[in-house]
Amino acid sequence: MENKYFLSSLDLVEDVFTTYDCEKEGRIVRQLVEEIRSKKYYVPELELIMVNEEDDVIGYAMFSRFHIEGKYEDELLILTPVAVKTELQRQHISKELLEYGFEKAKGMGFKAILVEGNPHNYNPRGFRASYNYGIEAGPNIKLPHRDCLMVKELVDGALDNMSGFVDYSFYNALHEGGS
Repeated sequence: MENKYFLSSLDLVEDVFTTYDCEKEGRIVRQLVEEIRSKKYYVPELELIMVNEEDDVIGYAMFSRFHIEGKYEDELLILTPVAVKTELQRQHISKELLEYGFEKAKGMGFKAILVEGNPHNYNPRGFRASYNYGIEAGPNIKLPHRDCLMVKELVDGALDNMSGFVDYSFYNALHEGGS
């Protein structure tokens, strides 16, 4: 992603999550993006945006390295956040961003992607409940439902050798509740 979009992509993410949830959630997700950009987990080639004809950011998705209990960080990505300008949702913008991201990530050697979200949004993209693969939410993660933590294989059989408890405590924005 070009530097000229760094700020406008943050604004989009904050606006979308504020509209969807609340102002505090918008701030937390913005802080999360800023934090991921500053850490070793950041993969610049997998921070994706879509712009309209006026060069405004209308869609955003970030895939970054992730580990489970200190393992798999060269194979596993987490997809967070995904945001589409509120009035343009349900027009396949996120689908296009995600499909592009899956191909790019696979080409870079990543084998699987973890996401937390609504299964209705992610099941059509090939994500399945992670507990079916031995990947469980850790004790500090409060999910609305077990099915909300999902994984997708980019390479067949990639999840056969991955398991453990997911923990977000290395993200200050999530661990500290966005303070």
